[in-house]
Amino acid sequence: MSTPLSTAQIREKYLQFFESKGHLRLPSHSTVAPDPTTLFTVAGMQPFKAQFMGAPAVFDGVASKRVTTAQKCLRIGDIENVGRTLRHCSLLEMLGNFSFGDYFKREALTWAWEFLTSADWMGLDPSKLHATIYQDDEEAFAIWTQEIGLPPERILRFGADENFWPADAPKEGPNGPCGPCSEIFYDRGPKYGDDTWAEYADTRESARFLEIWNCVFPQYDRQDPLPDGTPVLKDLPFKNIDTGMGLERIATVVQDVYDFYSNDVFAPVIAKVAELSGQPYEGPQNVSHRVVAEHTRSVSMVIADGSAPSNTGRGYVVRKILRRASRHAYLLGLREPSLYQLVPLVVERMGEAYPELREHQAKIEATIRAEEERFLKTLEGGIQRLGGLLSGMQRGDVLSGEHAFVLYDTYGFPVDLTKEIAEEYGITVDEAGYAESLENAQNIARAGSKYGKSELFGSNQEALDGLSPTEFVGYDDLQAEGQVLALVGAGERLEHLAAGSEATVVLSRTPFYAEGGGEVGDTGRLEWEGGAGLVRDTRKTPQGVFLHDVLVEEGELRGGMTVRGVVSGERQAIQRHHTATHLLHAALQAVLGSGVAQKGSLVAADRLRFDFSHGAALRADELAAVETLVSRWISANFAVSWQEMPIAQAKAAGATALFGEKYGETVRVVSVEGDVSYHGQPVSSKELCGGAHVRRTGDIGAFVLLSDENVAAGVRRVEALAGEAATAWVRERLNAAAKVAGLLNTSPEGLEARVSGLQGQLKTAEKEVAAVKRQLAEAQMGGGSAAAQTRELGGFQVAALKLAGIEGNELRAAADKLLDQSGADLVVVAGDKGLVVKATKAAVGRGAHAGQLIGKLAAAGGGKGGGRPDMAQAGITDAEAALGALDGAF
Repeated sequence: MSTPLSTAQIREKYLQFFESKGHLRLPSHSTVAPDPTTLFTVAGMQPFKAQFMGAPAVFDGVASKRVTTAQKCLRIGDIENVGRTLRHCSLLEMLGNFSFGDYFKREALTWAWEFLTSADWMGLDPSKLHATIYQDDEEAFAIWTQEIGLPPERILRFGADENFWPADAPKEGPNGPCGPCSEIFYDRGPKYGDDTWAEYADTRESARFLEIWNCVFPQYDRQDPLPDGTPVLKDLPFKNIDTGMGLERIATVVQDVYDFYSNDVFAPVIAKVAELSGQPYEGPQNVSHRVVAEHTRSVSMVIADGSAPSNTGRGYVVRKILRRASRHAYLLGLREPSLYQLVPLVVERMGEAYPELREHQAKIEATIRAEEERFLKTLEGGIQRLGGLLSGMQRGDVLSGEHAFVLYDTYGFPVDLTKEIAEEYGITVDEAGYAESLENAQNIARAGSKYGKSELFGSNQEALDGLSPTEFVGYDDLQAEGQVLALVGAGERLEHLAAGSEATVVLSRTPFYAEGGGEVGDTGRLEWEGGAGLVRDTRKTPQGVFLHDVLVEEGELRGGMTVRGVVSGERQAIQRHHTATHLLHAALQAVLGSGVAQKGSLVAADRLRFDFSHGAALRADELAAVETLVSRWISANFAVSWQEMPIAQAKAAGATALFGEKYGETVRVVSVEGDVSYHGQPVSSKELCGGAHVRRTGDIGAFVLLSDENVAAGVRRVEALAGEAATAWVRERLNAAAKVAGLLNTSPEGLEARVSGLQGQLKTAEKEVAAVKRQLAEAQMGGGSAAAQTRELGGFQVAALKLAGIEGNELRAAADKLLDQSGADLVVVAGDKGLVVKATKAAVGRGAHAGQLIGKLAAAGGGKGGGRPDMAQAGITDAEAALGALDGAF
């Protein structure tokens, strides 16, 4: 019997088949959605939405109305079913062939039949294939019965809820391309169920009849329904084909395995989960094996595409999937980060088709491990707390929303995880109460925020009412005249400002940029006949009224006067940093992936700061690549331009819009008129931005990245310098290196070798000290006499010992030795400032818990600590008191 095709072979055969039918093979689009309607790519057709709507079918300069792909998709609408059923996945590979106004139903159905049944391709038994069609689709029925020869009794008709894509699109939407579809099913035989095809018409659920292919015929543009609810389906410019076959499904059939999780991609990962956990893949617990395996594959793919765990948008979804997997790993007994160890298996099985997995494997592992460590710190406490709440409830009860919120607020425990665990007890969660508690907490937080209206505009808000928006001319001019419209201070309109006084000045026209978009407000001077004032800051109200904080230095300033505003020289430094921020953003996306999204920024005269979504620290080579890309832009001295345009036009042109930012119908787009290359791919910079910029990239001057740090879960922060600030920083570091080299009697070039030599000497000394400490510990332990200190406490044999001058690793080693020497169930070893408790595996099985015991002893000894059931450690100030508390600790 021949070996069944692997998943990789099936994928390749599919693409080859449709290439033989004149289709252009394209690579998978990123899991990051190609349009703003969804966070992730959810279907094979999604990257071709424009072509379905009539856009030219040209891809990288190649025109083709026929395309085939293997598209990675992420769907989490029913993520709670992943693992619980044998056919749900959050990540799926959709094999697709598409036609943009070329062929239609006849070719789509006959080619599907040929691929499935021909011995040259899948070689499936034709007698085991069945089909469904839309209830009114007589054309598809005729093709199936008259041209392909499928018996009518093997064809079922369904309504729009089943055989329209998207499902129920005529009534429910979404707007856009849609149409009827015909699905192909495979009869897996009586060993998977004794139901019949005719019964499927009623049940629509079957383990025996497995849907493997959906041929969609997008011929309509679904638009907003009429006022009376009547669906509006307009014909598309031409008829299209969108067919999709789930690779996991066809692999299950071709390999004749029971479910998705038994195919050649998942089986090794499942086996590794069993190995790591020591829990066999059997019984009710196998749900957790499946969740861990499937979710690790999902997040590996989306992290490779640049997404990272965070609390918003795509990052929230990534975190949700990872935390669900971590929770199920915990249920399997895994108390240390483990998911990241599955990544190599995912890469091994899928890296050839998706090389981004191999390229970013280290980043994927680091991101997953960091998220696991973060979540495991809070998971155990949350699970214990929730378990205590649920244990006192009955099936059918409702967990209060307030309790659910406390779990979230105190333990970082997601409400969807609370719901899932509660469901296992037959208990529901009061989601409305949870939402109310969350909103109350947010209101309290907002009330305490320093960014209220009164702080933004002082106490002058009412005094500003009725003023017209200020005309801003600072993009083009750093000096401009304007009329004083208002002088405001202490919540009132003022008639004049004398020398030495300070207040808010509103002008009809200004060159001063108001703080916004991360850019600090301009400073400078106001000049008028007989007087002058210092502009210390510039802000603006939501209505566009610019507020200048002015200190009058000489003369008197009155309302109605004409003044000349002069922006300080710092503006040029600010502009350098702002344009550099745009280049930095584009470079980070090129190097780290399209999942990089701006989360905040600061653009000042002396530095720039940029916060962005990313789950792991940047490697040295990544930092260098980002810095190099920005420097290439600067060296090329490209022009920087800006223009206003409708927001739809700006997005269509590829301008980057910031997630969560609110834009009007008309926006300002800042573009760098030239691309740089990264791994042979052009990288461009085009952003929606209202800030001030240099005229050419060469005006930025030098550029240097200073640091990369974590500022929140899934959010990194880099700081950088541009222009003279960068040059000054480099000179300072060179001077510092020269000074340190002098102290070490070497040159700056020899610093690395000199420090390396000193480190070697230090390590040797540390080893010698450690050896002396071990000898000291052994001398104090007195060979095997430590067994005499063993006594029974709480049903356990406990040995305790005080060692002087021993800490850290040596203290833990002494505890190991005492455990071996004494034959005790638990040992307690105290140093001058440290405490270690260890327990045997058998004692832990009988209820011993080193972490709980050490908490009591450390408290008595003036310290604190904790740990696992088998090992715990603590810092203390009084060893005698800690050991003296042993009798009362059991």
